[in-house]
Amino acid sequence: MNNKLLLFFLTMLITGLASCDGGRLFEEYQGMETKSWLVSDTVSFYPPPTSSGAVPMISIKYNTDYPYRNLYLKYILTDSSENFSETQLINIRLFDSKTGKPTGKGYGSSYTRIDTLPFQMRGDYSKVQFIQYMRIDRLEGIEAIGFRQNKLEASAH
Repeated sequence: MNNKLLLFFLTMLITGLASCDGGRLFEEYQGMETKSWLVSDTVSFYPPPTSSGAVPMISIKYNTDYPYRNLYLKYILTDSSENFSETQLINIRLFDSKTGKPTGKGYGSSYTRIDTLPFQMRGDYSKVQFIQYMRIDRLEGIEAIGFRQNKLEASAH
């Protein structure tokens, strides 16, 4: 009887976790080999086209070696003809300015901050790029950058 109960709970757990990912259309991460982001490094993603639109999100995996509160970065959207469609400088808060605590989720010294980006994905974007804009050659404490697209109605997860 205990084995059946355990199997039931495991099945429910897996089903619950899978249901949160039902709205995810694309997700990819690029790790930084030296756990730092060089000013010369552009992080690029090639999401599949979407006809109905999607909510774009950035994931920043960082650690407590990161020396600043915020991360300024620029995103660049490129269409299928390699023309720039949109570009903007954005600011993502990684540490609380009053308490100094990380704003992302994690444990130990590693955290992940997920933020919605200020544009809507359409079928004409073929490449999304990110460049760090902190005016420092080697930005310590950045472990990985991720890009994700969620269905419009499923963006709450």
